[in-house]
Amino acid sequence: MKKMLKMGVISCSGMAEGHMTAIEKNPHAQLVAVCDIDLEKARKTAEKFKVDQVFQDYRELLKMEEIDGVVIVTPDQIHREMALEALRAGKHVLCEKPLALTREDCAAIVKAAEESDRKFMVGQICRYTPGFKKAKMLIERGEIGELTFVESEYAHDYTGIIEPGTWRSDPLRNGVVGGGCHAVDLLRWIAGDPQRITAYSNRKAFPHLEYDDTTIAVMQFPNNVIGKVFVSIGCKREYTMRTVLYGTKGTIIVDNTNPYMLVYKDQFSDSLLEGVRAINAPVKYPISVSNHNTIGEFNEFCEIVLEDKPVVTTALEGAKTIVACTAIVDSAKELRTIEPDYHF
Repeated sequence: MKKMLKMGVISCSGMAEGHMTAIEKNPHAQLVAVCDIDLEKARKTAEKFKVDQVFQDYRELLKMEEIDGVVIVTPDQIHREMALEALRAGKHVLCEKPLALTREDCAAIVKAAEESDRKFMVGQICRYTPGFKKAKMLIERGEIGELTFVESEYAHDYTGIIEPGTWRSDPLRNGVVGGGCHAVDLLRWIAGDPQRITAYSNRKAFPHLEYDDTTIAVMQFPNNVIGKVFVSIGCKREYTMRTVLYGTKGTIIVDNTNPYMLVYKDQFSDSLLEGVRAINAPVKYPISVSNHNTIGEFNEFCEIVLEDKPVVTTALEGAKTIVACTAIVDSAKELRTIEPDYHF
């Protein structure tokens, strides 16, 4: 078994640097090359991370035989092109979310990943957020009983980072697909694939955009669990992904920006507190605040590759999240309920 995973990172953005730091901190990985269309930026990043190999064209990076895998952190519009090229070059791939912006592009990546002997993982970062991981663990342990209702939100003011003509203003890369996919994927991970979706949206914060900036979606999940997702890229408040998970025996309130989550229960299981109700006195679970836990994400990727373990956040998982997201957008546009098709 290979003991050291040699990596290249495509892009030198702030998010890309987060991945570089994760590689740097992993004792079983080494960052050997970086790439960005802005060559000067790439050179400065390479100097910062003490990397010798610098590229402007990602295809040149992929030609490096010593590279085992790459992290793709580029605008979503070109994920398909780069993912397919990387797999053809025999590289393992960690691709930032969203996997792609259209069903067609997702299908192409899913097919290529399934036909390849390389590992392909989608960076659905919320699955590595400490609070969300803890919440899922408590649910699976039966702490709040059977799920009844789930909700999550992606509230992120894009003022100053979204301008006409930029990649974030692309109608395909709308607020639901580009950012709201976090909330959608989180609920998919916890409650399963939503089977029916009805959504409404408006455009008041950014009237110059070609897509709506505020969306609410109501969903029906398996086992008759119901839920909703709220997405706003024009809200005037701090960034949050506040998530509430209701069960027959309790409720969990968790965010990716708070140092604790609240757990309300009908009754404590501790024998010392038998019969004490916690409805109005929640348990405060301390959690680490890491809303972009690239370190945890890359550590799993590294372990998957080096120990030949199965990928959990596969290309298909990433594709299913996009299917649900595009169903939300289409439902709001067409004013109808949509039953998503998750078959690829």
